[in-house]
Amino acid sequence: MNFEEKVLIGMVHLKPLPGSYLYDGNFNGVVEHAISEAKKIEEAGFDAIMIENFNDVPFSKTVEPITVASMTLIARTIKEEIPLPLGINVLRNDAIAAYSIAYTVKADFIRVNVLSGVAYTDQGVIEGIAVQLARLRKLLPSKIKVFADVHVKHAHHFGDFEEALSDAIERGLADAVIISGKRTGNEVDLKKLKRAKELSNVPVLVGSGTTYENLPELWKYADGFIVGTWIKKDGKTNNDIDPERAKKLINLAEKLKASL
Repeated sequence: MNFEEKVLIGMVHLKPLPGSYLYDGNFNGVVEHAISEAKKIEEAGFDAIMIENFNDVPFSKTVEPITVASMTLIARTIKEEIPLPLGINVLRNDAIAAYSIAYTVKADFIRVNVLSGVAYTDQGVIEGIAVQLARLRKLLPSKIKVFADVHVKHAHHFGDFEEALSDAIERGLADAVIISGKRTGNEVDLKKLKRAKELSNVPVLVGSGTTYENLPELWKYADGFIVGTWIKKDGKTNNDIDPERAKKLINLAEKLKASL
């Protein structure tokens, strides 16, 4: 991915997976839905895709083997059918599972919600796992990039934002950082995004709240955008992707790229 030209990553929010509370027993339907959503992202013209076990609520800090197996199969199927860079996020903070899946399917990046520091969440206290992930990356070298949230959404943070940013990059060894709003679909704090761009020596991505309306402003300060909610039907997170909305956003991004 070429961050110099900005990158748009489309989210595939997987339906509830086997082992989760809301799973309906139809795994073939889960796979088919994931492929359908991924193809919409490809056809719209996004630069990359990321899959996430978004509907496995309530989340645990790490996941069971059945979740890893399910996401691996889905990721492998998408990778075989769609020639876009692929990312993996395993909620709530299972970076070891995410890297393992990415390694086996030859995915391109993972998202880590809490790489460094501590977050106070509805799953309890989540501690950073930078050292465990670094050991796995050493054991299984690859080109997989680590995108780390700084003050991740759906959490409370009592540490300094700038220190958290520095820790993720310098001590957590993040390849890129993600700045989000407080909850899924919420707009990013523009002051934090600007400050992150000023201080970071790695790409800075917007992790939530990118819309058709605010993309031109965010474009000035971010190197990439992870987009989920706005490209859904009626802009509602739990709906399927709306191809027209997805294409509309990409058309705007192309105009902005042309102006660089």
